[in-house]
Amino acid sequence: MSDEHFDAVIVGSGFGGSVMAYRLANAGLRVCLLERGKAYPPFSFPRAPFKLRSNFWDPSDGLYGMYNFWSFKGSGALVSAGLGGGSLIYANIIIRKDEKWFVKEDPSKDGYEYWPVTRADLDPHYDRIAQMMNIQKYPLQFKPYDATPKTLAMIDAARKMKAENPNLDLNWKPLNLAVSFRTKHVGHPDHPDDVNNPALVGEPIREDRPNYHGKTRYTCVLCGECDLGCNTGSKNTLDYTYISAAQYQDPPAEIRPLCEVKSIAPGDGGRGYIVTYVKHDPDRWNGQKADTSNETLFPRHRITCDRLVIAAGTYGSPYLLFKNWSSFPLLSQTLGSLFCVNADLLSFILKSREEKNGKLVPRVLDPNFGPVITGAIRLGDTLDGLGDQGRGFYVEDGGNPYLMSWASELTDFLGILRRAFLFGKRFLSYRIGLNRDADLDDEIANLIGDCKVSKSSLPVLTMGRDRPTGNLSFDGQYLNCDWSRKPSQDYYDRVRHVVKGIANALNAEYLDNPSYSYLHQVLTAHPLGGCPMGVTKDDGVTDSYGEVFDYPGLYVVDGSVLPGPVGPNPSMTIAAVSDRAADHIIQQAGRS
Repeated sequence: MSDEHFDAVIVGSGFGGSVMAYRLANAGLRVCLLERGKAYPPFSFPRAPFKLRSNFWDPSDGLYGMYNFWSFKGSGALVSAGLGGGSLIYANIIIRKDEKWFVKEDPSKDGYEYWPVTRADLDPHYDRIAQMMNIQKYPLQFKPYDATPKTLAMIDAARKMKAENPNLDLNWKPLNLAVSFRTKHVGHPDHPDDVNNPALVGEPIREDRPNYHGKTRYTCVLCGECDLGCNTGSKNTLDYTYISAAQYQDPPAEIRPLCEVKSIAPGDGGRGYIVTYVKHDPDRWNGQKADTSNETLFPRHRITCDRLVIAAGTYGSPYLLFKNWSSFPLLSQTLGSLFCVNADLLSFILKSREEKNGKLVPRVLDPNFGPVITGAIRLGDTLDGLGDQGRGFYVEDGGNPYLMSWASELTDFLGILRRAFLFGKRFLSYRIGLNRDADLDDEIANLIGDCKVSKSSLPVLTMGRDRPTGNLSFDGQYLNCDWSRKPSQDYYDRVRHVVKGIANALNAEYLDNPSYSYLHQVLTAHPLGGCPMGVTKDDGVTDSYGEVFDYPGLYVVDGSVLPGPVGPNPSMTIAAVSDRAADHIIQQAGRS
């Protein structure tokens, strides 16, 4: 056991934890950031199948990778373990929650939302996040970005649908991305482009000081691999932004990857908090199973702090509080409530076609080119005041790495057999002397085929406003979730209708993901709720600053604290909520 003491200990390094670590360290507080996963410098994200197989998080089975997949009856979610949290695998979108979507509904209503913060409360913090994350819009005005097929297709689809439905609140809009397309920092995404700082592909990024990893980063190479981890360092992930900045403060924040928190408790005499964690060593176990509950194999380390900030994610934070409830008997009974999936839905547009010379031919969408997401078609909400629109959402063009495109080509099994037969026939004729032409380039090209499945298909990512009707619970060993799409079925019907309309506008087929169709399960990258903020202990676990009711100095500042769906991608709102909470802590500490 250790007797280290910090002004603040932060559990988790996602958009809540990293922001908090920097802000508190910048205010002069002694900070320790504990992250269960490892650090990922450039070119350390696996691509080979045998390495991807090990890139999941389950230390008891010898897995210390980045992906952590949860599957419940009505929902499944992919979250991240690693220094930088969800920023390592998200699609770079940094946008604000729509002003009118900060609803304040009647708490007696099933699936209500009540946001104790407003857009005005968060706007100053949104501004800080934008500056720190160096957000930029996709530079469509420059080559080669202006020829991004999937982006142009979505713009075209939005135009056609708007022409057919003029009363529908539907518009395509570019999104702010935490991606470096330029070699120098961009002050604001809406500022005119600096001729001395143009968008360039694959050029070294100029940083004012070395980043956390001490490695050179490069501007976006447009490979569509954002969700696998950016090997060129083009994504402005939290390890390059907030965590890198935190280590340059006075005193510098203590950044400790591969440290998994096992227990938390109030300190002696009710002063401060005690945190117990284990230090993982992947090299020691080399993929072998090991019982992490064995304190001989995994000795416990203990540190104390004046303030404890839990930012372990929407599953991790409620789990930690549930598991340690005996140490916190005054916790609100709302723990685990108001869970939602931010209305996520993954679907596919397949085999798009366009007319050329009087014929319908495959339309190139090329989901491998560009970052994963470049823009969105926004569908309005009744809350916007433009009539009964339903619940709003964003439909975003999806990208995928080349690996997935090769895999999609394998779905045309009969076509592969036919082409292989023709190639074998030609090759055999050459080998036995019936054909003297040894040049097989055209035959090899024909063997690969026209690739119409992969080049004309596109994943589509939708998120919006489902009803936060789910509850997380804990049976003493496992976390469970009872969220079901049924209370939000009208919303999902509308989403599917609109995305089918986009497919029709592109002369394409629509396909639900199999999980939605056959398992009645919604897959999400944005689970939210479980430790909702509220006005009182009766309707929330924390107040609007993320401070847990009846436990001064104990905070929750991740997606679990949000009392409902954000609507668009939630990363920026989580970060802004954490930044606002940091102001509160700094003021309490007398450091403002």
